[in-house]
Amino acid sequence: MMNNTLKAVLLTSMLPFAASAADGMSPWYVGGGVGINNYEPNCDQKTMKSCGKDDPYAWDVFAGYLFNDYFGAELGYRDLGRAEWVDYSNKLNDVGAKGMNLGLVAFWPFAGNWSLSAEAGAFNYLISNNKNYGSEYYSDSGVAPYFGAGIGYNITDNLKIQAKYRRYENLDEDKWKTLEMESNYWGLELSYRFGNKAKPVPVVAAIIVVDSDNDGVTDDLDQCPNTPTTYKVDAYGCPIFLEVESQLDIEAKFANNSAEVEKSSYGAIRELATYMKQHPNAEVTISGFASNTGKADYNMDLSERRAASVAEILINEYDIAPGRVSSKGYGITRPLMEGSSAEANAVNRRIEAHVTDLSVTPVLK
Repeated sequence: MMNNTLKAVLLTSMLPFAASAADGMSPWYVGGGVGINNYEPNCDQKTMKSCGKDDPYAWDVFAGYLFNDYFGAELGYRDLGRAEWVDYSNKLNDVGAKGMNLGLVAFWPFAGNWSLSAEAGAFNYLISNNKNYGSEYYSDSGVAPYFGAGIGYNITDNLKIQAKYRRYENLDEDKWKTLEMESNYWGLELSYRFGNKAKPVPVVAAIIVVDSDNDGVTDDLDQCPNTPTTYKVDAYGCPIFLEVESQLDIEAKFANNSAEVEKSSYGAIRELATYMKQHPNAEVTISGFASNTGKADYNMDLSERRAASVAEILINEYDIAPGRVSSKGYGITRPLMEGSSAEANAVNRRIEAHVTDLSVTPVLK
């Protein structure tokens, strides 16, 4: 029989220590088991005079904590069933033990989902004997060591079934000195481990990226290859362009009260046509003006005819597309010189061409 000091050492040595879950599974599990328990002495031994009716069915429930995949601790409650026998004093013994257990368990995985186990711990039991059909009752409590072995199979990552054998030593009733017993247990156990196993992270092959034109956008995304390195580009590797507006103003002269362009102005019109051909995106607006003589309505009509005359020269003589040329008359509304002197009339009797060229220029770094 163990003394109190040995009992205390055995129990305190079983206390859990720090652990961590692996692969996403919780270290905690719960379970229960059923089986057959055989006390010693019992009816199988020749020391008994005769046997009564046994109730050897045992069961247990437990909770466990895994320090790692190979080692853990379990705390539970066990009922080892009862046994009856008649001793040589011709008295019937009706004996049973139950109580809390705390122990350590080790696992050795093999062959895929199979594993072997070994365990050892302390059983804090209450043992009772309803002797001689209840006329005498003896009971006592104590701590008994146990050890065991088993083989298990993981049905799933969470569910496990095991076949178990356990041996209990020193199941004694010390108070009245009526019992000194051992016990053998065989049973099946089902446990459930909490958590979900982490899925493996897929291995991604290294991707080699190339930026052939060194514009900062890799070739797999670059929609404008071979872009000059001095150009700024967008997310697709294409140059960023800026629209620039430019203007060109020329003048054409007319005789008094006439919409016919003077020959001296043809050189300016020719220069305008040349510019238009060199800049295919350019458009021109011909504006006509009149001197401050005569009626305003007449001068407005005259200025419009003057503007139209220059536009026709560009279209008919220099083959500028009609869609790129427009004309408008302003009469006497925008004079360059106030008054109706000969000098003012000569200056105000004119044509102006306003050219807009929307050219696209790349933005530089």
